[in-house]
Amino acid sequence: MPFYEHVFLARQDLTTAQVETLTEGFTKVLVEGKGQVAGSEYWGLRTLAYRIAKNRKAHYVMLNIDAPASAVAEMERQVGLNEDIIRSMTIRVDALSAEPSAMTRRGGDREGGREGGREGRGDREGRGDRDGGAPRGDRGERPRREPRA
Repeated sequence: MPFYEHVFLARQDLTTAQVETLTEGFTKVLVEGKGQVAGSEYWGLRTLAYRIAKNRKAHYVMLNIDAPASAVAEMERQVGLNEDIIRSMTIRVDALSAEPSAMTRRGGDREGGREGGREGRGDREGRGDRDGGAPRGDRGERPRREPRA
């Protein structure tokens, strides 16, 4: 059977228990279609990049699916009919990963997974006083300001 990864975003006003109930319902649809969910990950309530249907946050859930295409199509139909789901995406993958996803590995200790928007930028040079007072490249030196009287 083919493998799929399915991610859905549930409304922000749902509780975690309600999101788990949704996940169990979608799993049941897949099992009835002779498939299985190899694993599911709840990524938490996260801030969206932009508002979707008046929601600024959403519960993120990922399902690793081993099921025939007909079962996945039925699950996608059920997701589309559910008013609590604001976005979803299913992709076909070559193999299911046994290790946790990147979202789970990076940890959920910070809201939105960023710290001041500087994650992954590394050490940046040419930043004035932040790099120990090094010259600013081809801009030249600034003239000294006289103190105000």
